[in-house]
Amino acid sequence: MTGTAPAPFTADDYRARMERAARTAADAGLAGLLVAPGPDLVWLTGYAPTAETERLTLLVLVPGQDPVLVVPALEAPDAAKAAGAPGLTLRDWTDGKDPYAATAALLEASGRFGISDNAWAMHLLALQRALPGASYASLTDALPMLRAVKDAAELELMAAAGAAADATFEEIRKVPFGGRRESEVAADLADLLRHFGHSQVDFTIVASGPNGANPHHEVGDRVIERGDMVVLDFGGLKDGYGSDTSRTVHVGEPTDEERRVHDLVREAQEAGFRAVRPGVACQEVDRAARAVIADAGYGEYFIHRTGHGIGVTTHEPPYMIEGEEQPLVPGMCFSVEPGIYLPGRFGVRIEDIVTVTEDGGRRLNDTTREMVIVD
Repeated sequence: MTGTAPAPFTADDYRARMERAARTAADAGLAGLLVAPGPDLVWLTGYAPTAETERLTLLVLVPGQDPVLVVPALEAPDAAKAAGAPGLTLRDWTDGKDPYAATAALLEASGRFGISDNAWAMHLLALQRALPGASYASLTDALPMLRAVKDAAELELMAAAGAAADATFEEIRKVPFGGRRESEVAADLADLLRHFGHSQVDFTIVASGPNGANPHHEVGDRVIERGDMVVLDFGGLKDGYGSDTSRTVHVGEPTDEERRVHDLVREAQEAGFRAVRPGVACQEVDRAARAVIADAGYGEYFIHRTGHGIGVTTHEPPYMIEGEEQPLVPGMCFSVEPGIYLPGRFGVRIEDIVTVTEDGGRRLNDTTREMVIVD
């Protein structure tokens, strides 16, 4: 698929993100942030090492100090090419030297630091030995909203990823389902996502008939039959930002019960969406969707949270779940995806990505939520 490439993020964009992250850390009572290779490092600096190795790479963000990227000398030339490199200092180290001592010298000896969830244990343990008076908290626990609020440019990328997922659904509904294996339809989904601009396909769930009662069914070789309900859940990354949508289709005419359950999930999804507005706690989105299903007598068959955040990864905070009191803020993006799963029979899930606006919410997926009949 061809189209106008989005404008890349600039050094100033990354500099502003690093400054905001350091301020947010200080506001949370942290002495700084330690960011290992992964989505946080990409979001903050634009740098993604070609391979994550046992050699320490770590971004050090300390309030009031310039950002420092501790990086192996043999990878420093690539790090210097990152879009965010002009906003930080590279501190390279060579094999045989102690990168943990060099990192410890940048940190307050008794400070508490947020550290990437995906930092290797060997690196964290070595830092603890080098700086025994310091303590650490995972970024998900310490700063769960670090990447949650998207700016205007990020929202454009999220919308484009959602549109690509929608285009994928419009095409997949045209292909034959009956008589084909789930794995074959899943391969079609992956091909279509790439055709419409995705560089990374994270999942292509095709759950037919009784398999639909498993929300995270692993695609298999079951042959899809006429009369099957089929849950489709697919997404990945386009230009670095995520898509994730679910629609449930039916091979041939559905029964009255299947229509009733599908309509109920559609009503629950609408209720969850209508609950979205600034200042409302995340749990209220879950409550709104869940109440519709529970009131109809299917509460025990809605077995997962109503939604999850999405951005540079397809699953991240915030989560739409009971007990999550984080208020919604304009620019947050997350899924609204209630479902009903009847063991041994079928399942239904309908999912859109939604972003919070100044006065409500906006869907980033616009394909029909009505029952779709496929061949």
